[in-house]
Amino acid sequence: MTDPNAIQPSELDQLPDRDPEETAEWQASLDAVATAAGPHRAAYLMRRTLERAEGAGIALPKLLETDYVNSIPTAAEPEVPGDEAMEQRITAWNRWNAAAMVTRGSKYGVGGHIATFASAAWLYETGFNHFFKGKEADGSGDQLYIQGHASPGIYARAFLDGRLTEEQLDNFRRESGGNGLPSYPHPRRLPWLWEFPTVSMGLGPLSAIYQARFNRYLTNRGIKDTSASHVWAFLGDGEMDEPESTAALALAAREELDNLTFVINCNLQRLDGPVRANFKIVQELEAQFRGAGWNVIKTLWGTAWDELFQLDTTGALVRRLRQVPDAQIQTYQTRDAAYIRQDFFGGDPALAEMAKLLSDDKILECFHLSRGGHEARKVYAAYKAAVEHKGAPTVILAQTVKGHTLGEGFASKNANHQMKKLTVDEFKNMRDLLGLPIKDSDFVDGVVPYGHPGADSPEVRYLQERRAALGGPAPARRVHPVAPLPAPAEKAFASFDKGSGSQNVATTMAFVRLVKDLVRDKETGKRWVPIVPDEARTFGMESLFPSLGIYSPKGQTYEPVDRDQLMYYKEARNGQILNEGITEAGSMADFIAASTSYATHGETMIPFYIFYSMFGWQRTADQMWQLGDQLGRGFLVGATAGRTTLTGEGLQHADGHSPVIAATNPAALTYDPAFAYEVAAIVKEGLRRMYGEAAPGEDQNVFYYLTVYNEPLPQPAKPSVEGIDEGIVKGLYRFNTAESAGITPPADAPRIQLLGSGTAIHWALKAQQLLAEEWGVAADVWSATSWSELRRDALEADEAGLRGEERVPFVRQALQGAEGPVLAVSDYMRQVPDQIAQWVEQDWSSLGADGFGLSDTREAARRHFGVDAESIVVAALAQLAKRGEVKATAVKEARAKYGL
Repeated sequence: MTDPNAIQPSELDQLPDRDPEETAEWQASLDAVATAAGPHRAAYLMRRTLERAEGAGIALPKLLETDYVNSIPTAAEPEVPGDEAMEQRITAWNRWNAAAMVTRGSKYGVGGHIATFASAAWLYETGFNHFFKGKEADGSGDQLYIQGHASPGIYARAFLDGRLTEEQLDNFRRESGGNGLPSYPHPRRLPWLWEFPTVSMGLGPLSAIYQARFNRYLTNRGIKDTSASHVWAFLGDGEMDEPESTAALALAAREELDNLTFVINCNLQRLDGPVRANFKIVQELEAQFRGAGWNVIKTLWGTAWDELFQLDTTGALVRRLRQVPDAQIQTYQTRDAAYIRQDFFGGDPALAEMAKLLSDDKILECFHLSRGGHEARKVYAAYKAAVEHKGAPTVILAQTVKGHTLGEGFASKNANHQMKKLTVDEFKNMRDLLGLPIKDSDFVDGVVPYGHPGADSPEVRYLQERRAALGGPAPARRVHPVAPLPAPAEKAFASFDKGSGSQNVATTMAFVRLVKDLVRDKETGKRWVPIVPDEARTFGMESLFPSLGIYSPKGQTYEPVDRDQLMYYKEARNGQILNEGITEAGSMADFIAASTSYATHGETMIPFYIFYSMFGWQRTADQMWQLGDQLGRGFLVGATAGRTTLTGEGLQHADGHSPVIAATNPAALTYDPAFAYEVAAIVKEGLRRMYGEAAPGEDQNVFYYLTVYNEPLPQPAKPSVEGIDEGIVKGLYRFNTAESAGITPPADAPRIQLLGSGTAIHWALKAQQLLAEEWGVAADVWSATSWSELRRDALEADEAGLRGEERVPFVRQALQGAEGPVLAVSDYMRQVPDQIAQWVEQDWSSLGADGFGLSDTREAARRHFGVDAESIVVAALAQLAKRGEVKATAVKEARAKYGL
């Protein structure tokens, strides 16, 4: 019978064989080994041969999995510099205080996590003592992405270091009083300590990759030498389930980011159970990372296992370790020696004989305690190998026990992520295990005490000396004092005030043209970081390719197919544009790295990320929240915006709600400009606010979201209206009145106020003409550049009122005295303009594009949603009819006339 998996002759024909006889001899040798020594021996020889070939640089497919053992043998481990006993005591104090902090806080019901740091303590301590560079030396230091649930351990270390007080530890997760600690790494809440938000799992690893890449971008562009900076991302093995965690592995390998190390805490547990109950997560991750081109280091077993591996002369132990699923390894952690003898060793005669040589204490030491991630020597060896490896990023797969040192009630229990406290007796057992000098009398009224050896103790002096040698405290966020960026020349903005005359220009094109002028600025031009997810030509950005270049660490190793064209595809090692391919998540990670460079590197950069409006906030709103937490600054641009402007694309391309999502982000300033001069005014103000001289009390840590359209229309000149610049920035100004539009209504004509944003203002202007010419109604047209900024201002006015202060919302000030009802219209769902309804004194109604989008012409789509000019006319007449200012029959007549 033919083996269906065997290579068929037709397949072999695809591979030329210059010596078939030699090939046959190799195959016969393999068959002989398999027959004489068994398939395991044959497999062993093949693995070793492939490893030798890989080490020699012979081009072969990579071996994706290695045995379930440490990558670095004990004999090859370097000596750990420093005082290991001292570091053991420091780690013990940190373990204690992390658990004490969460337990003490549990009486308030605020929660907290103990087990994660307990498993990962040595992964952090080894780095803090020997590897993580601080920000007080030359360069920018290292960037640390701390696993969110391990934050109590980081606070505990900062307490030992004198950077936090007992009062602050007692206010863990209680921030409202002003002296508390946030639950997780939140820069916005604790901006002197945390740099990177990580607890929305999956975003940390993705951001770490793009941060490492952005570090190289700064170096290659000659802005700052970041070659001494290393990015460390601490992750959980369960976190690797998130698709974002592995989304950019190939990018990191392709660009040879050897300034990046992932440290995955493989305690084999998710939040509520095993990560891969019936499988092996370490082996799966190894194959995934190796396949992507990463250097993989496995740090699985502690030194207690050395004796077992020495006894394994047949390979039975290694085979058994590869077979046992993760959930069973977790079970061994909680069972006695007799169970482990029977279940692990009993099924193989060679292992059974080995077990006879092992005492119960030895078995329990190995299976309960001895993991590579719990030993400083093992972790140091892995970290040293990682930072010395060149040409590829490194991932360290460190096996640990979740809840290690917290006692039998915690270790490896499925529920330990939700367990928030230890009893007094459990703390006393932990104290004895860690050897801490804490007396029973220190537990006053059953409250666990914090432990501290003293500010001048050998432990604290050692800790501080090690950090001083590495460049100061870590983690730490520093905003270096840098001069505000000078404002670009006024000419770049003023050119849009004239309008486009008879030329049709889309606001997307206006924005790109503005940026093209701004990047030429001698002072600030090099600071711009254009980011686009592949479709630059859709947004008219191809004109930037030859002048700015597309960033590539390899430069351009080929001749572009369009080299003979004016706007050819130019890649360069110092290229300015980040053209990310089809990845909104990667582009957002780029944006976050660039937008926070003012703090990370002391280099102010001005990123703008332009994307399909529908595919920005909807796909990556979590990263926008991360951006706000990380105090990022820059411009997000939702292009081809709106529900009815993107002809033919249909339901999943038609954006009717991104301003709604954006309005939920407190750091986002959302604008829907209608005209090119508005775009220029908003960008000018954004540059001043984020990068220039801040006004007193003004928060610079904001970012702008602009929606721009792909509908070419004549761009009007900027009206000579008093206060127009203030209105554009604050969100509302009167574009024209019926009279200034050339309409001469009768003296007694009913009047209505039409508020439009973005492309909808053009429908309002047409409706203005129809209302006057066909129905004798005077309409004034207002440009609502930002519904959400109007709402934010009104909310602040309400809050001021509660404090007894007199303050009138800007929207009410702007509309004060405007005659008639107000009708608002946008190319988004009605919820967008309705944000301000409660603060408008006039009668209010709105039109919007609610529901799913559809494929059709712009005109048909607008008629479908009832937002075209004729629909606005009917809605306006209906408003006026309710007030008795036009006849009710006029509404019916208008419907019939316009086919509604």
